[in-house]
Amino acid sequence: MNVQQVGRFKTWQLVMLFVTGIFLVMGACKNDIAEPAPVLSITSFSPTTAPVGTTVTITGTNFNTTAGNNIVTFGTLPATVSSATPTQLVVTVPAGAVDAPISVSANGAKATSTASFVVGNKTVVFVSGELTGTVNWTKDKVYLLKGYVYVINGATLNIEAGTIIRGGSKADDPSGQQYAATLVVEKGGKINAIGTAAEPIVFTSNKPVGQRSYGDWGGVILFGKAPHNQAGSVFAEGGIRGQLGTDNIANDNSGTMQYVRIEFPGVALSGTANSEINGLTLYAVGSGTTLDHIQVSYSGDDSYEWFGGTVNAKYLVALRGFDDDWDTDWGFSGKVQYGVSLRDPEFADQSSSNGFESDNMGNPGYPAGTTPTSISANNGLPLTSAVFANMSNFVFSGVPNNSPSPKGSGAYQSAMHLRRFTAISIYNSVFSGYPEGLRLDGKANTTYANALADKLDLRGVVLANTQSTALTILGKDEITDAQAQAYFNDPARANTVVASSAVATLLLNSANFNLTAPNFLPQTGSPLLTGAVKTGKVTDAFFDKVDYRGAFGTTNWTTGWTNFDPQNTNYDK
Repeated sequence: MNVQQVGRFKTWQLVMLFVTGIFLVMGACKNDIAEPAPVLSITSFSPTTAPVGTTVTITGTNFNTTAGNNIVTFGTLPATVSSATPTQLVVTVPAGAVDAPISVSANGAKATSTASFVVGNKTVVFVSGELTGTVNWTKDKVYLLKGYVYVINGATLNIEAGTIIRGGSKADDPSGQQYAATLVVEKGGKINAIGTAAEPIVFTSNKPVGQRSYGDWGGVILFGKAPHNQAGSVFAEGGIRGQLGTDNIANDNSGTMQYVRIEFPGVALSGTANSEINGLTLYAVGSGTTLDHIQVSYSGDDSYEWFGGTVNAKYLVALRGFDDDWDTDWGFSGKVQYGVSLRDPEFADQSSSNGFESDNMGNPGYPAGTTPTSISANNGLPLTSAVFANMSNFVFSGVPNNSPSPKGSGAYQSAMHLRRFTAISIYNSVFSGYPEGLRLDGKANTTYANALADKLDLRGVVLANTQSTALTILGKDEITDAQAQAYFNDPARANTVVASSAVATLLLNSANFNLTAPNFLPQTGSPLLTGAVKTGKVTDAFFDKVDYRGAFGTTNWTTGWTNFDPQNTNYDK
């Protein structure tokens, strides 16, 4: 390196040292600049109007994560804070509150909403324990259930059209037993929940908009005195008091439920089997009871489950349930026409979610130590022999799969899982988007024998869009796939299998699978609008003699009284 090169090299070193120094100084200056302190703010609250005693969610910034360290006032009245995160507070509207802004004091600062909160005009009535005599619930009030609420023998609960009933969580149970709120109509008690299409009666979560979920509360349970096939000493699932008994009064009357919605029910009470409460649970309910126009949404277990009984029903909706939609057990022998289920493919149960799950009792379907020919009333008889017609079940709009659901605890399984000596019959019904179609499961002398004798009768059934041809019709236990397929595909049964590639030929409505705004009416020219079977058990006078298969022809009977987006409905207005 010559002298000139050495000079240039030293100059380059000096330049680099100078530049490095500038960056160090700038970095040091940047580090010396204080970060802005978090600001306490209220950006919104929901609902904007609610009655005293209900909850409001406040959204903002820099709240204290310890609930008690946030001082919240409605005007000048302090409110109880039940939960807190840095960006959200859940509070209860205090007694005596008036229309006024909401303020939050926390972390040495105070913030006040720019808008005023409006106090609703409905008072909240807290309900727990036993209801006796005649009790009237009216639409000018909101009823908050806490723990198990029993309509006892001889009592009648009348609920006015348009009434809102909220279910409290396990933490709200005044008994300390951690029972989620559940309305139980005991044997000899009655419920008359008679809504209208314009003013349905709504049982729903006590949580605010956006925070509701599966199993927020227990659900509605009806007990009756109709026949079942269990010992009289058997108790209900879920820790509900009262034995089934052996009254065997087929036309027993537990009251009337019409135009009723039951939202976010179905809670697991423990980790043990058979320790759940469904959306609507019916124990030995008799045919004197009236059930029609009922919607169960977001149930954390089955949407509907019948344990014995003879009760009939029409116009049922199951929306986004977690486990099964229509579960029949313990000798249920009633009749049901018109039911639709729309499922969320992202949620299924660890027990494998089905459209229909039909049992008689535990495997093999009759009591230990007996045979199918030696069982007797309340010791294996009656068999589960319900008749369903015009049912529609929808899950996957694309090709279904039986992988674990991404947000649930298990996978989807069958459109119909019929097992354990069941003698259920299903007519003129449509199932689309289940991994399996029919799973015929049981012993040669039980489920299969019932099928061959037409005690278990499937006719006019459409199985569409299963995961594969091999999974469309299956036999299990002592029933082979070939036997199940020969049974279902017998031309006399008028059943239909539609491959995934041909689902478009059914001409389902373009909004059929829309989870928050569905339209289930088939398009003009759909093959589902014709072809209904009108022989067999649907000749019974209970069933309307319609031409279509599935729950809908050209009339949408869900209009007006249903709600397919209860998560975002403000019930405090």
